[in-house]
Amino acid sequence: MEKVGAEYLRVVRQNFSDLKQLGDRTFAQLPDADFHAQPDRESNSIAVIIRHLHGNMRSRFTDLLTTDGEKPDRHRDAEFEVVGQSREELLRQWETGWQTVMKTLDSLDEADLLRTVLIRNQPHSVIEALNRQVSHYGYHVGQLVFLAKHLRAASWQTLSIPRAGSAEFNRKTFGKQSP
Repeated sequence: MEKVGAEYLRVVRQNFSDLKQLGDRTFAQLPDADFHAQPDRESNSIAVIIRHLHGNMRSRFTDLLTTDGEKPDRHRDAEFEVVGQSREELLRQWETGWQTVMKTLDSLDEADLLRTVLIRNQPHSVIEALNRQVSHYGYHVGQLVFLAKHLRAASWQTLSIPRAGSAEFNRKTFGKQSP
């Protein structure tokens, strides 16, 4: 039986990978202009959410075990400013953020999981810090999907089981009709 720590690292890496893929599949459905669309003045655009995720990923996962997760050179407020970045620039930030996350995850071993790290000078076990980030990134990737689905409306291609498609999905998955 695998050790619990190794299994946790495998699962958390898969969780992060799944979130990245959900974002990738979302962006694939968007024309360039949709990256900057805002439903209202108080809502973030997809571009702003990408910028924020990139800043957070860089800050939290660079030197995870040795420096505070809120780096002194991070300018969080600037992540929420509207900046006219191109799709290519935004997707480059998306990719480099995730590369930082995955590289750090790949460097961790079971012995690291109970180490204490700081986020904004607050102590967290590595497990707690990773769970915090899975939750945070899941929240924002959900926002990306919701906004993209809203913007694409009838042209949106579902990223999961289509409406009224559960019975067909279950038939294919389990080889029988669902009740």
